[in-house]
Amino acid sequence: MNTMPFTVCGFVIVSLLSTGCADGRKSSSESAADVSSKKSEIEIVCEEGPLEQSAETVAGTPKAENLALPRRLTSAHLPNAIQIHEKVISGGQPAGEEAFQELQDLGIKTIISVDGAKPDLELAKRHGLKYVHLPHSYDGIPEQRGKELAKAVRDFEGPIYIHCHHGKHRSPAAAAVACVTAGLIDPSVSSVILKLAGTNPNYRGLYESAESAQKVDDAVLDALKCDFPESAELTPMAESMVHLEQTFDSVKTIAAAGWKSPLTRPDLNPAQEVLLLKDHFSELLRTESVAKEPAGFRNMLRESESAAVDLEAALMSWSESGAALPVPDTLPASFERVVKNCVACHTEFRDVPLSEKQR
Repeated sequence: MNTMPFTVCGFVIVSLLSTGCADGRKSSSESAADVSSKKSEIEIVCEEGPLEQSAETVAGTPKAENLALPRRLTSAHLPNAIQIHEKVISGGQPAGEEAFQELQDLGIKTIISVDGAKPDLELAKRHGLKYVHLPHSYDGIPEQRGKELAKAVRDFEGPIYIHCHHGKHRSPAAAAVACVTAGLIDPSVSSVILKLAGTNPNYRGLYESAESAQKVDDAVLDALKCDFPESAELTPMAESMVHLEQTFDSVKTIAAAGWKSPLTRPDLNPAQEVLLLKDHFSELLRTESVAKEPAGFRNMLRESESAAVDLEAALMSWSESGAALPVPDTLPASFERVVKNCVACHTEFRDVPLSEKQR
């Protein structure tokens, strides 16, 4: 089988879309020096042994001398924020009013999402931010998508914030590919960016895409005809994976809180979230798309469903006792089965690099 299936649990795999982008170059209106002078909750923290980039000029404003890039940014509301270039920051999904306010305080003008979840267009517009949705999966960044990302980074008004869900894997890879392809950074910086962001080495496709990226001529990007959607259309299976990922993260948060509603997320009801997790697996098994996947994938999905059923039963039994007793071993054990099954499924089906799938 030439195509790998979508996988389950803590990650989402997105079917690549045949999208394009409307031409219309816009120059960056602020430099890193301008951005860092703004009042913001972000504090710049230089990592040990950062690379020195040469001084550049953005929109007529000289770049700060001896600015070390890439560098980690400490943020209250933007997960795993990494400054890639004075025009580009990579990070996790902005969630809620405070995160979008922080983006606005930083001077961000454009947000590029490479995640499957639908962007929060309402909050973005409220804060004067443009959204571009160019999702890709964990197996690598196809050449066409890399050029689209490069054109977006080159042409849209900056500074630009590129994000995935957690900001550790897809967004740093996308930012590296975009910046190298657009000629904003040297190719040698790509692996440094991914390591600084904490990108898992098992995502070999992401590393391959980032490390093999090369600058393309401006004429190539000028001739690229595509559309930059605010919110890309996903396949039904991709949509299901987005919801599954969100529920899985909620259950992880509940598990860390001792299988009770976390103090920081009192809205999370353990019984409801575990039930949703089980139902996600059950619904996927009933879809036509999953029926067409390899038997090994379907078996792993059934095992995840079985583990989720056991997890729900253990949680309900404990809850009915008034949760006065210690957490039963069956609770974490069942959840661990789900987690391990996800890891195994990802390794076999999702994390295979594009270069190997195309052989």
